[in-house]
Amino acid sequence: MIRIWLFFFSAVLFLGSCVPNRNYVYLQKDDVKRKDMVRDSVLRSYDLQIKDYKIQPLDILSVQIESLTEDEFDFMNKLNPSQQGGGMAGNPLLSGFLVDNNGSIEFPVIGKINVSGFTTFMLETKMQELFKVFLKNPVARVRLLNFRFTILGEVRQENQVLSNNTRVTLMEAVGLAGGLTDLADRSKVKIIRQKGDKAEVIYMDLLHEELLSNQNYYVHQNDIIIVPPLRQRPFRNYWSQNIGLFVSALSLILITINLAKP
Repeated sequence: MIRIWLFFFSAVLFLGSCVPNRNYVYLQKDDVKRKDMVRDSVLRSYDLQIKDYKIQPLDILSVQIESLTEDEFDFMNKLNPSQQGGGMAGNPLLSGFLVDNNGSIEFPVIGKINVSGFTTFMLETKMQELFKVFLKNPVARVRLLNFRFTILGEVRQENQVLSNNTRVTLMEAVGLAGGLTDLADRSKVKIIRQKGDKAEVIYMDLLHEELLSNQNYYVHQNDIIIVPPLRQRPFRNYWSQNIGLFVSALSLILITINLAKP
């Protein structure tokens, strides 16, 4: 009877530690299980909720102005490179233009310029218009230097990611963290998003394909992404390391009891 209970106990622990494939595969759809699925063709399409990033306070911008003005009259070329935000001298984050709490930057010759709410493309157009008064055919190049997010939890490498690309998807964010571990709960990924002086909490499901059309599919500036563990994690990390020792000890006890019987 004791052996039956021991076998039953071991079976329950083993089955409880198993994680089905449906909890691993990203962006699932029912038709992936169909044997007659048409291949090498577009099965469906989704409208991506793409929004161009808008500059906000505490962003750091690289702003470079080039023109056809002769060098001796082009005051922008005479400025120290670190003042231009080009990042050629030292740390680019230190040589960029910091957007103040009022959404403005202090630019040489021009003075204060309000940039909050502008996309980088809109700001390039604005800078070109401002410098037409001083330079011949000016061309502006604006880049965000400090687009960042943090990813924590059941990932291969917890990290704060600094990206030159402001259009990063959740799947790309996972890739930049080295991917998720086998024990990550892909159905309940938490995003803590800063909106002004408030923080929003959003849960996302990475297992379903409909994520592609979700408005939160793209990472925002200063997002904190937290990947929770599956319920099997405690067993895998703690119980499984000691289960062999436990079973061996229990078997030894049972053998000793049997040998001690008259």
